[in-house]
Amino acid sequence: MARILLLEPDRLLAQTYVQALSAAGHQVVACASAQAAVMAADDARPDVVIVELQLIEHSGIEFLYEFRSYTDWRAVPIIVHTHVPPGEFSDNWELLRHELGVKQYLYKPHTSLAKLKKAVAALQPASV
Repeated sequence: MARILLLEPDRLLAQTYVQALSAAGHQVVACASAQAAVMAADDARPDVVIVELQLIEHSGIEFLYEFRSYTDWRAVPIIVHTHVPPGEFSDNWELLRHELGVKQYLYKPHTSLAKLKKAVAALQPASV
């Protein structure tokens, strides 16, 4: 299964996602801040990154720019799982998809745990 780096500032949600994804056989490293996630990436060696865009110190977009600045992390698929409505980025899909490598944009109020797990499964590399 996949190694997942989860960037979720809400501790209760992070715990819920970790439990659900772990039960599906994934290894999950959860971080509450962009800085912690960047630092954890080297140890976690993620196959998939799940990012909330609304963070306390840095935005999720800032995290994605920094994450993508490292050669080792340029090809890792990204799932944006956020409270930010998709309409907020309708003019920026090119940026999200092509420059930042976002493969899925999931709006939390409309995303079940089953849908999140299915999105992760769809992005797993063949060797995982």
